[in-house]
Amino acid sequence: RSEHGNRSYTNTDYPFPLLCFLKLHTYTRVQVSIDICGVDHPSRKRRFEVVHNLLSTRYNSRIRVQTSADEVTRISPVVSPFPSAGRWEREVWDMSGVSSINHPDLRRISTDHGFEGHPLRKDFPLSGYVEVRYDD
Repeated sequence: RSEHGNRSYTNTDYPFPLLCFLKLHTYTRVQVSIDICGVDHPSRKRRFEVVHNLLSTRYNSRIRVQTSADEVTRISPVVSPFPSAGRWEREVWDMSGVSSINHPDLRRISTDHGFEGHPLRKDFPLSGYVEVRYDD
């Protein structure tokens, strides 16, 4: 627990049961999934970290749940307890490449339809995979 009343649960292998518990428990009553973001740590064995930021308006508290995944591990979707999380999970997949199991609408949301790669990965080239030319 931090000085601002935030709680953090780190390296949960199964975030779905924990997130359901946090939503339904009397002393947490998390109502809102503020956002979900993906972080790339190439030096780690499980290089991706998926961070769920949650809000309880009843208790005016924020809870952060962090889980890790590698390039082939798929995370469990949290769309059923938090419908707004669908958009965030799509963005995590689009930008970082971490996909969700049986996600109802897993398609690109931030990049073009034909875009190759995931721009927030540390191994993504700064100029992309396609050479960019500008006319004079």
